[in-house]
Amino acid sequence: MTEKAKRASSNRRSVLFLVRFVVLLVVFYVVIASRPVNDAVIVPFTAGVARVSAALLSGIGEKISVAGTEIRSGAFAVNIENGCNGVEAALLFGSAVLAFPAPWRRRVLGLAAGFAAIQLLNLVRVVSLFWIGAHRPALFSSSHTVLWQSAIVLFSVLLFLFWASREQRTQAAAAVGAHGPSEGR
Repeated sequence: MTEKAKRASSNRRSVLFLVRFVVLLVVFYVVIASRPVNDAVIVPFTAGVARVSAALLSGIGEKISVAGTEIRSGAFAVNIENGCNGVEAALLFGSAVLAFPAPWRRRVLGLAAGFAAIQLLNLVRVVSLFWIGAHRPALFSSSHTVLWQSAIVLFSVLLFLFWASREQRTQAAAAVGAHGPSEGR
């Protein structure tokens, strides 16, 4: 294969990845934005995030109560809304993983590990933001909108890049094992 043909093939794979990624992202966002899915899946999931966050906050000595998606103390209350529950960051990551040309088993494993990692970081986010709101309220807004929103999205992107680069190395090693090392090609 000529260098020009290799470049064209690589460009085609990149464009196909981007098209699949955007289509999946749009489809997933439309699905979670629908009232039935939001009410039956997203709101209960978010309430779970609130309960786990409250348990962690109680573990560090905060006097907390939870009502649905809201966490309260005597000094502060926060309602975990869509966009703050880690779901959208997980959809970003998941769309990229599903669009990537890899074996389905590896994609599913990547999705599971990535979702868990994103949710773990999101719990740190919710707990730290609640603590900041209760003890350093002047820092809450900037911590919420500038620091943590950026960190969650960046983490999702970096997590995908890590997974994809690992997947490419795995595929390259499998190709070398199946065809032997390329000599003089």
